[in-house]
Amino acid sequence: MRFSVVHLKCETALDTLRNRHGTITDTTTAVSARTERNRDAAAAFTEHLLPHTQTLLATARSAIDSMPPARHHGAWLLLLDDLDHAATHIHRILTDTTPPGSGAAREQHRALWPYLTAWAEHSTILTNLVGQHRTPAPEFTGQQQAAWTERAQAAHERGELEPFESWYDAPGRLITLAYLIEDDTSTILVLAGDLDQRDWQVLGRHDNEYQAGQLAPPPVPPGVLRPDGSRYQQHLAIPEVSLQELIHDVNVAGHSGDVAEVLLTAADDTTGAPGPLERLGELVRTAGQFADALETRQGRHTAARLNFVARQLSALTRELFDAGEELSSTVGVLPPHRVPRPRFVTTPEAAATTAPSTSAPTAVTTAAAALPVRGR
Repeated sequence: MRFSVVHLKCETALDTLRNRHGTITDTTTAVSARTERNRDAAAAFTEHLLPHTQTLLATARSAIDSMPPARHHGAWLLLLDDLDHAATHIHRILTDTTPPGSGAAREQHRALWPYLTAWAEHSTILTNLVGQHRTPAPEFTGQQQAAWTERAQAAHERGELEPFESWYDAPGRLITLAYLIEDDTSTILVLAGDLDQRDWQVLGRHDNEYQAGQLAPPPVPPGVLRPDGSRYQQHLAIPEVSLQELIHDVNVAGHSGDVAEVLLTAADDTTGAPGPLERLGELVRTAGQFADALETRQGRHTAARLNFVARQLSALTRELFDAGEELSSTVGVLPPHRVPRPRFVTTPEAAATTAPSTSAPTAVTTAAAALPVRGR
């Protein structure tokens, strides 16, 4: 959490230094923001994690050894080896004592950053694996489980079962915590299975969320949609124009060509700099892939809806692009009666009372008098 706060503070500072085209204009301030980020991240890691890295890694490895075999254990072990490698380099880099605030200290913190990032990215995996060593409460069995399951499934059909958190446990079961609401009172149930199927069961009940979280089967690390993704990567790869800017450009436009350019920008589907509508389609398609990857009945249903929306957006993008090209072929300009509003006065009388009084014509009024009079 501390690392994320430090990273977000830096990214927010860098965003304020970018111009409309995404270029950082104040490089000195940008360097200062990154230096501060590197220093704060190094300090937080050194204080809270550095003395415990090997203990955490050993505990996580022993947790995997105690689990039922699964195909993803090799990948988890590889991640732990990656963290071990990063920890080794962190210890090595920190063996050199540097004066605080010196150039050597700044260089040391910069060298630490990629290794600290690896630990921050995989902190959830490490936490979940270490948490496998806690002992869950005994699960319902036999008649007790059958009675609670029947009761919960009936409540689910009435809309009185409200899920609020889910995860997978070591044996591969989908665990869900849900409120069972009956007679204006609620209790928390621990469920196993896909709630959109008929074979899910109740494993236990608890009085509050904390108790349920501590005594339910512990979660294993959740999966990711893109194995090579990182929340700490620079996400601004290509400068893009926001919808707010495009709307503003239309509001201040006077010629059809200006608006045509805005529409073509919004509908641009090139790989160089996709427009906002294309980006929205990409967002919907990616969300659909995520929903489908949940491998549940509801997830597949939601994925189908999102894929339908993505197809509609694709058609809308083509229509918008065609409309932009159509407008670009129109040599149009807004008629002169669409006059801008004054900023300070609302009536000719007000304009007369606020006009400066001079004994001689100003350069502006002289120039204005020399202009030809049209439309009289």
